[in-house]
Amino acid sequence: MGRKPRIGIVAGEASGDILGGRLMAAIRDRAPDAEFTGVGGETMLANGLRGLAPLDDLAVNGFKDPLLRLPSLYRLLRRLCDHFVGEPMDAVVGVDFNVFNLMLERRVRDRGIPTAHYVSPSVYFWRQGRIKRIVKAADVVLALFPFEPALYDERGGRAVFVGHPLADDIAPGDGTEEGRNRARDVLGLAGGRFVVTLLPGSRASEIDFLGGLFLDTAALLLDTFDDPLFLLPTPTGQVYDRVVDTVATHRVGRALDVKVIHGHSRTAIAAANLVLAKSGTATLETLLLRRPMVVAYRLGNLTAWIVRRLQKSAYVALPNILAGRELVPELLQKDAEPSRMARALVEQYERSRADDDYLRCCAHWHEELRQDGAAKAAEAVLALVAE
Repeated sequence: MGRKPRIGIVAGEASGDILGGRLMAAIRDRAPDAEFTGVGGETMLANGLRGLAPLDDLAVNGFKDPLLRLPSLYRLLRRLCDHFVGEPMDAVVGVDFNVFNLMLERRVRDRGIPTAHYVSPSVYFWRQGRIKRIVKAADVVLALFPFEPALYDERGGRAVFVGHPLADDIAPGDGTEEGRNRARDVLGLAGGRFVVTLLPGSRASEIDFLGGLFLDTAALLLDTFDDPLFLLPTPTGQVYDRVVDTVATHRVGRALDVKVIHGHSRTAIAAANLVLAKSGTATLETLLLRRPMVVAYRLGNLTAWIVRRLQKSAYVALPNILAGRELVPELLQKDAEPSRMARALVEQYERSRADDDYLRCCAHWHEELRQDGAAKAAEAVLALVAE
């Protein structure tokens, strides 16, 4: 290429901003004169993004908010498309934020610009019909898991496994006893205390639905473990207040030593002897930190019925999906009740101490997913530009 590469890049959330910023830095390492235009937050702006709109212009929550914001979102979609085509860009990268970015990618690709989508939607779990739409929007999907490329190959698309950013961020030593002690020092915890980390979710609705259930389970562990401490990390001030209120008002019959933490979710997992988590990304963090866990979740009956109808995976928890077997217990819907959850936690803890199968599997998947993902993603984007 005779001129500097011009790359459009759009993130719609804080997590995407971090991922996009790392990708931009890795591209600059290989193409120092690359120019970036699009939408991002502080991380992407610090890496040289020429912003066309604030990240907050894309921030939407729940079901009602996107409907109310639809006219402004559509105007932004058209403006970005016109800009990327008018420049023109050598490639456009959508970072997660699937609905908006896939619509944008489809439009610019139809007008001759190569496109990449960074982070495949969870088509391995449900709604695999989406793959057809993704293939029409993205020339290449930058996938976080090694089993994802085959799903796209089967449908005439192209995906490249680049590894998972969590595996890059978490050092193997973080999962050792020394790593546990370092995490406890950060949180100001006694080194010899038995610690159970509770992760009922990061949304207020999940706290309402699962918070009391997790506390009831915690109370049943008092007879098994000596003076346990229960950690409850929260991502935002609003959720922190909700959790503090739940702990204060939910009656479990016996006094629990609960420490609610603002932030530090990964540190709280690293500090733990045992983890009870809802299904989601936290289960992957727990796997990478090599902590024994039980996964539990409840949905409303109608939502659960819809999910079951669309679900393609035999498992819900990422550790089990990766391993292709029940590496960790999954207790869902009516099975997610305190006595069963407490029993599963005790059994999982004892099993992890008696058999190193779990730790071997954790180490294997850490190595498998630790691929220097930003570098691999950068190489895929620059290959797209060169093509």
